[in-house]
Amino acid sequence: MGQMQNDTFFNHHAITNKFHLSFFLIILPIARDEKGNLVPKKSTFPSGIKALADYVHSKGLMLGIYSDAGYFTCSKTMPGSLGHEEQDAKTFASWVGYLVFQILSCEYKMSPFHNIFSQQGIDYLKYDNCNNDGSKATVRYPIMTRALMKAGRPIFFSLYLHPVLWGARVGNSWRTTNDISDKWESMVSRADMNEAYAELARPGCWNG
Repeated sequence: MGQMQNDTFFNHHAITNKFHLSFFLIILPIARDEKGNLVPKKSTFPSGIKALADYVHSKGLMLGIYSDAGYFTCSKTMPGSLGHEEQDAKTFASWVGYLVFQILSCEYKMSPFHNIFSQQGIDYLKYDNCNNDGSKATVRYPIMTRALMKAGRPIFFSLYLHPVLWGARVGNSWRTTNDISDKWESMVSRADMNEAYAELARPGCWNG
């Protein structure tokens, strides 16, 4: 698996609870323990997430994970991070084993993107916007940004909503269109839509 994907330039794996993200799908059954910490289902990940991250990195690949700026994810099968931002960011970092973090955002001091490939642990956080408390995303998303900065880990922060005008202040990439389908017309139309936002993308932050 690792050799094939490395040879074909597939170097991001993302764990999500709903659908394909980046290049590889792993369904992640996850809940909170009595202390509110995120814990994966043992029958699915008997060795834990860190062991999975170590394995993925041993193949020269990167690992991502999915969360939500609400109480639950969109499918309501997994807890979101609303109210648990710092706790969850620390959990993501604890799956690493060491802490070396700075946010990779256009408006923060950042490392060159290629430096991430030599790191270990969770490399990518996809952050959705379902089942929230009704407050503005411009309030909720920066909370996770600050939490990630405190956690001590270089994590690519992908904003899964449409913050085209403010995304660069918060993360590294963001959605600009609705869902894409496996049709050529859909792919072309999304590319055409992104042309309008081309000037907002630059090293460290990208339209998605």
